[in-house]
Amino acid sequence: MTARIPFTAGDAAPAFRAPPGAADCHHHIYDDRFAPDARAVLRPDAATAAMYRSLRDHLGLSRSVVVQPSTYGTDNGCLLDALRQLGDAARGVAVIDEAASNGALQEMHTAGVRGIRFNLARPAGATPQLLEVLAKRIEPLGWHVQIHAPAGTIADLASSLAALPVPVVIDHLGRFPQPDATAHPAWSVLRRLVDAGKCWVKVSGAYHDSAAGAPDYADTGALTRAWLTAAPERVVWGTDWPHPAATAGEKPLPDDARLLDLLADWAPSSATLHRVLVDNPIALYGFAPVAPVADQSRTMTGNEP
Repeated sequence: MTARIPFTAGDAAPAFRAPPGAADCHHHIYDDRFAPDARAVLRPDAATAAMYRSLRDHLGLSRSVVVQPSTYGTDNGCLLDALRQLGDAARGVAVIDEAASNGALQEMHTAGVRGIRFNLARPAGATPQLLEVLAKRIEPLGWHVQIHAPAGTIADLASSLAALPVPVVIDHLGRFPQPDATAHPAWSVLRRLVDAGKCWVKVSGAYHDSAAGAPDYADTGALTRAWLTAAPERVVWGTDWPHPAATAGEKPLPDDARLLDLLADWAPSSATLHRVLVDNPIALYGFAPVAPVADQSRTMTGNEP
């Protein structure tokens, strides 16, 4: 019997069979070899690259995006080490400040970093005032800016985000309060950014703001369907493993296989699923193209005899 995969609530594999090249576009790595930022509030137990690889295999995924957590502030040592371990199957999103040299940025790019994150929901990250300055620094590299913040904060920053010279990626569905997320005033603001071709949205952290809760996260499902209907070409999916808010006791630990199965249920078609899991990550993170599958429908539905 295989060992239980850490930091996920279930043992069963997903019923959904992900297509070749499918990517988990949001997860973190924590390694005790790297010291946390002195300001960090979340300091989870070790969740190493080897542990994550077990989860990725369990879910039947091929690729992933390692996101620098608030725990390490602007020290991206753990992130770069994880990218070395995971190889070309991984890309990264770093956290930097104005002190980052051009040489350091180029080193990150070579390692697989393709964006920088502003965590405005917790300390030990960059501040809104650095948005324009740092966006200009990363523009020559073709990177994007990733924002983690409550929906209202994102709405307040809308004009600044629209003016940035790089694409913008919004974490965790926009962190809308539930239920009835699409009735929130920030919905129309963020929709305009996405509709203008400026923003991408990550379908991740389904449990963060759900009032309905596990196992179905029905309110998150409604918001996910809204994004998949509005802009399927601008949506990517992620686990948020190892679910730092859950491991800190702030939320119940989710079942990652269930989260993947829910995405398959929420998506309106297998073509949309392929776009979200394969095509969009290629466009956003620069993964290599995937050779066509002869019988895509069988891979996507998981209905093989």
